[in-house]
Amino acid sequence: MKTNYIAGVPWRNERDLKTLVENRTTYTLNDCELNIFETHQKAEDVNLVFGDLVLTTMLKGKKIMHLFDKPGFDYLPGESVIVPPNEVMKIDFPEAKFDNPTQCIALSISKEMIENTFHLLNERLPDKEITKEWGLDLTNFHLINTKDLSEIINRFIRIGVKERSKEKDLIATFALKELLIRLTQTQARDMLEKTYQSLASSNRIAHVVDYIKRNIRENFTLEALSEKACMSKAHFSRTFKNELGLTPTEFVLKERLKLARNFLKLGTKQIQEVCYMSGFNNPTYFIRAFKNEFGMTPKVYQTQFHSA
Repeated sequence: MKTNYIAGVPWRNERDLKTLVENRTTYTLNDCELNIFETHQKAEDVNLVFGDLVLTTMLKGKKIMHLFDKPGFDYLPGESVIVPPNEVMKIDFPEAKFDNPTQCIALSISKEMIENTFHLLNERLPDKEITKEWGLDLTNFHLINTKDLSEIINRFIRIGVKERSKEKDLIATFALKELLIRLTQTQARDMLEKTYQSLASSNRIAHVVDYIKRNIRENFTLEALSEKACMSKAHFSRTFKNELGLTPTEFVLKERLKLARNFLKLGTKQIQEVCYMSGFNNPTYFIRAFKNEFGMTPKVYQTQFHSA
């Protein structure tokens, strides 16, 4: 069960649809173009291509996406895909119907905006621990949306669709810069999740992440974690937040919540047991934190998962 934090966008009125397959509504801004696509009937081999790098985010329904001449993969709400310039997206819509359409956004971002943003970051924040420099990893193109990435995508949708002020383009420019930062942080967290064990002996942040995961029930202090990284508290906190988009404390909380979710999927444990097994020591706090992260209480999550 994946959480989709994207609020969605208004559907086109039926009489305004120009086509039932990938009907496109476009909002043009200085450094980008926001496209909203709707598909209201089954279709196969629909080709889509942009001249700029594109962030696509699935809002409703299901697509099968084919990229880089590789086998197709399911593309579902709660996920995003980064597509390089001039790369052909070949898309199937196996389940789309008029009463069950798909909806997706595609945000094309100018090359100049991307280069300027990452050049500025590499000048101002050059001391990277996980990757050598700021930028997007186009080999890691299929992402599960994090809550912070979803929040900035939601904000950008609101700017593109609803903002009417004279400052709209300037507001969008600031939001785009944050979006690019959140994308790199999401990719870094995804990469670290896959490689932290192999990097633990050579990378200070990976070493700390490995320590946290192996000792998740311990009471971590910032002092102890920064010592594990061989950094001062200030340097460790700043580096961790810049690269992963989370403070060390927030990262520990998310790791405990992910573990709790896995225990709940088993269906054999009481909520209080899951609380303590996941490293929490206060059931009330655990329930509140779980609901804030996943949009429902642990009990409701457990019930829904096993009735799905």
